Amino acid sequence: MIDYIFSHIEEILNTARDYYKVNPVVFLVIYIVCTPIFYYSLFRTLRALAKKLGKEVMLWSAIFLCVNVAPFLYVLLFGRNIPWWVYIIIAILIGQGVLSLLLKLRKNPANDLKMNKKFDGE
Repeated sequence: MIDYIFSHIEEILNTARDYYKVNPVVFLVIYIVCTPIFYYSLFRTLRALAKKLGKEVMLWSAIFLCVNVAPFLYVLLFGRNIPWWVYIIIAILIGQGVLSLLLKLRKNPANDLKMNKKFDGE
């Protein structure tokens, strides 16, 4: 049973490599490497917003968007024979990343910080 599952996974990986010219292992490595950078840049963006540091907000939000899109750019740049609907899905994922960033930036954590100080008695 386990051999069947591994052989099926290997077949899928080989199909992606041979037909679409996309190495799934490279995609996974890019995705895993970008994940901690994604969360760190989100943390730094929100911290810069709380401290009202405009240039830092722009820097870290740009890094946030780059690491959010990096794995999908790999597929767009190096993939061949990819069905049209995959491009739509990638565009939706990129748009979701941009929308997520905009919503987090509009939350304005500086107001939340002021509210917490009021409750702490400061």
